Amino acid sequence: MNRLQGKVAVITGGNNGIGFATAQQFIAEGAQVVITGRNPQAVQEAVAKLGSQAVGVISDAGRMADVRQLAAQVQAHHARIDVLFVNAGVSLIASVMEVDETHFDEHFNINVKGAFFTVQQLLPLLNDGGSIIFNASATAHRAFPNNSVYAATKGALLVLTRNFALELVERKIRVNAVSPGPISTPFNAKSFEKLGMSADAATQAADGYAAYVPLKRLGQPQEIAAIVTFLASDEAGFVTGEEIIAGGGIGTF
Repeated sequence: MNRLQGKVAVITGGNNGIGFATAQQFIAEGAQVVITGRNPQAVQEAVAKLGSQAVGVISDAGRMADVRQLAAQVQAHHARIDVLFVNAGVSLIASVMEVDETHFDEHFNINVKGAFFTVQQLLPLLNDGGSIIFNASATAHRAFPNNSVYAATKGALLVLTRNFALELVERKIRVNAVSPGPISTPFNAKSFEKLGMSADAATQAADGYAAYVPLKRLGQPQEIAAIVTFLASDEAGFVTGEEIIAGGGIGTF
């Protein structure tokens, strides 16, 4: 299919996990893709895998200096864009009593402040009739242990989704959110690695989230990418201000 033929998309945090899988699907649907990430080597390797329809930009969603430069960096490759997938985020595990100010600020600086100002900075480049998609989370609907700060940031993204959709309706820019449940990505395992676990133990701990899912398995990045691709395409032309929960039943029953 060619649902995104001729379109240009920006995917923040596009060098791995859901962002990378989405870049792959966007390209398969005919799009030109700009991915961002804060690790130069990871971005370079991702672009090499994605091929000639992708370019990479080094940008940290948690640093306002980087966010302010993002529009110019994108314009170095494309004058205008049609799709923005605000995907970059951080998730670190900590109980209420373990959370310190650094933990709190890192989550909100990247997941909320970074997301808000990424949209603000790229809006002048976004064509009328374009699409913005936030990567939120089913944690905004279902409590998980030691996840309060992360969940709060994702709840904030759902509020931004509705308000941005209303503000941008005159430009026919659709704004929606996808809220994944537990997904099998390196992102989830790294949350446990930062607690001092070995890589194997961290992977096992992340996989343990499948017990919370009614379907009793983790989702795959490609399954979320398929939903993002739908929201980015003209097939979702009557969908704005909405959230699609993709959690294998989490948040529904």
